[in-house]
Parts: sequence; structure tokens; C-alpha cells
Amino acid sequence: MPFSKLGLNDSIVKAVTEMGYTSPTPIQEKAIPVALTGKNLMAAAQTGTGKTAGFVLPILQMLDDGTKVRAKRIRALILAPTRELAVQVEDNIKQYSKHLNLTSMAMYGGVDYEPQKRRLIEGVDILVATPGRLLDMYTKRAIHFDAIEILVLDEADRMLDMGFIEDINKIVERLPVDRQNMLFSATLSDQVRFLAKTAVRNPIEISVAKDASADPKIDQWLVTVDKDMKSALLSHLIQEQKWDQALIFIETKHGAAKLVTQLEKRGISAESFHSGRSQAVRSQLLEDFKNGKLQYLIATGVASRGIDIEQLTRVVNYDLPFPPEEYVHRIGRTGRAGASGEAISFVSRDNFKNLCMIESLLGHLITRREVEGFVPKKDVPVSVLNYKPKFKKPMTPRDSDSESSERKPRRDTRTKNNAPRGENTKSTKPKRRKPITDRDTGIPRNPRNKAKPAQ
Repeated sequence: MPFSKLGLNDSIVKAVTEMGYTSPTPIQEKAIPVALTGKNLMAAAQTGTGKTAGFVLPILQMLDDGTKVRAKRIRALILAPTRELAVQVEDNIKQYSKHLNLTSMAMYGGVDYEPQKRRLIEGVDILVATPGRLLDMYTKRAIHFDAIEILVLDEADRMLDMGFIEDINKIVERLPVDRQNMLFSATLSDQVRFLAKTAVRNPIEISVAKDASADPKIDQWLVTVDKDMKSALLSHLIQEQKWDQALIFIETKHGAAKLVTQLEKRGISAESFHSGRSQAVRSQLLEDFKNGKLQYLIATGVASRGIDIEQLTRVVNYDLPFPPEEYVHRIGRTGRAGASGEAISFVSRDNFKNLCMIESLLGHLITRREVEGFVPKKDVPVSVLNYKPKFKKPMTPRDSDSESSERKPRRDTRTKNNAPRGENTKSTKPKRRKPITDRDTGIPRNPRNKAKPAQ
């Protein structure tokens, strides 16, 4: 089915065709006709299935009516969990609307307020924003919500995982009641459905059964390795198998920086990508990675969703993620739009439970493989090699006949007269009391026998 059969106008179909898309994906085919009717929609689709176009294209169609947006107002609001996803969605909006007279903007934290405030003064048709920065702008009265016609919650499950539920509720409470709502999520969990009760009332539910993790074009396999040998294994795979590019997922910012250093010592240039780096640096790293200038990008979970990198052939789970659903989103960075990809996972003893949960979610075991030519020899630190343990001088057994074993008797300080324990240490001789003498006469007197007063 071509895009023209979905009810989209010629300008939008032309832009989509120029991008190389000829037919809609299953989620687009189901979601676009429902969204064009103006009804509320709740859709479940994995990353890499084209869900962004599933809500962007109908928004462009409905807003292309010649209405001019007022100052500090927006007509369509799209909430996204991360800065990277917000930028990605706004880029897609620009591409799809290049033959339309509509404006769009991405707003997120980590950058200066002023340029965003100046842009909002003119008014924007479509705003893609993260919840935190949007609320900040609202409290500063840089934006008003009274003109919003459409609300979209993108990656709703991810926003809940990141703790945005309170911010989302505050935003929804301030929006006009008469609006269209759309919610897109990788899974329709109980938490997502609870959110939908307040934000998306009486929606039409759409679910695409196809799971990106089960795509046969993504070759998934794992290798068991000691935790201390992961960096050596990664270096071996990059150098021996001549990897041209790889997105490597790791759990912590500290771990990402450490791995970059370890790879550099082996002659491999890499960069870390995490929330601790500035937005300008992260944007430049993504651009270099997409253009092929950067071969190896070590990222935390911030890049697991919404990052569309064409022709990315390889994803590495240096650390297995938790919760297990995150695994699906990570490997979804490769094998996109029908292309083939490879997903490799390093499994050590400390994250074996994560592996069991991931395989339970997938419904099948991940193929185990051995890396040819890799010798698991640990890199022993120099400090360990030079370490000389210090032991105490061994004691000789006591021998009463040996002169060397003779010792001076230890003074028993347990009692005053060194008497053994348990015996009475008090003297049997009664103590003699010192007589009390009269100060005037000096004659001893008994205090019990007081002198009788004279008659």
C-alpha cells in the first residue's frame, strides 16, 4: 500500500517519497488513518518500526490548514524522554514538512534558556520537548498551553522509567480539555495503561505484534568472559575481525570513561557518550558517528532509544542491561529499516541473572559462541607483581627442658598478694583500730562510752 492511500496530501507524500520510503510500515499503516480522524490513540511498537512517522505525518496533515500560530503558543506538543530523541523527532518533522509552511522546534535541558525563549516568542506550530525543560519554560511564562490541539507522548514507558510521571501529570493538568491525544510506547505495561487513563482517555488501541528482537536479520550471540577480561575481548574483536563501526553499551559513566582509556592503550580510538557530557559535545559525537568519522562510540543507556543511525551494523552489550526490556531497545539500534545487523553481548558471572531474564523475555536462548584466537589471560597490574607479603616470625613450641624456651615467671597481678583465684585473700588476723584520743587531755577514749555530764 502506498502512502497516498492513507489519506495524506500530496506535499507530505512527496517529501516521504524523496526520503526513499515507498510504502508504510505496519505501525504506520494502522496508526495514520486513526490519527487523521482526530480520535485518541494508544499504540505499541518497538523501536525501529517507523513509529515516529506514525504520529508526525498525521500531525502535519491536520495542522496544514493555514492557521497562524500566536506568540508564545504552540499547536502540537510532543513529549520525549531524552534530548537525543527530541532532536531526532524534530529532524524528522523538518524532513517531512519541507513542502509545508509549518514551524517546529526541539526544546530540552542542558543548554541556555535564552535562545529557546526568543524562539518561543514568535510561536511554534510543533514543539518537541522534554518534560523538565517544558515546565521550566511554563513557570517563567515563556510559553502558554491554551492553544494546544494535539498532545503526543512518545516512548511513554521510557518516560515512566526515568521518573517523569509527576512532570507529565502537571503538564496534562494545564492543557486544554478539548484536544487530541496520542501515546506511543514499546510496551503497554500496567504503568503505561495507568498513565493513559488520565492523559489519553478512551483511546483506540493499536499493537504491532512483530518484535524487533525476533527479527532474523539481527544476528544475536553472546560470549562468556571474565569481568576483568571484557576490555581485552573487545579489543580483540575490533582488531582481529576488523570491525568498521560499533555502538558499545555500558552501564555507568565511570565505566565508559575507563573503557575509552583501556582501548586507547591498545591503539583503538573511541569516545564516551553519556549524560555527564554537554549537549554540544553529545550532538557533535552523534554527528561524527553517523558520518563515519567516529568508529567506536561507548554509550550509557541514554542512547538506547530514539537514535536512528543508518547502516549501523553492530551493537555490543559490554554490560547486560536491566530491566530486560532495555536489551530490545539497545539491539534495535541496528538492523533498522530492513537492514541486517549484529548484536553481541558479554556475559560474566555477576550478570548471569540478567541474561536469564532477557532470554525469558525473548522466549528463546541467545546463541553462545567462542571467539577464535582469544586467550583469556588476565592483565596483572604492576602493583600486584611487585607485592611482597610480610609474614610474622613463626613461634617455636614450648619446651621446659630447653634453655631457649625458659621464660621469666610472669607476675600475677590478678590479686594484691598474688594468691590464686578462688582463695580468700583477706587476712584472718583482725585489724586493730586506732584509738581516738581526747584533744585536750591526750587520753585515749572509747567513743561508745561517752562521758556522762556532771550532776
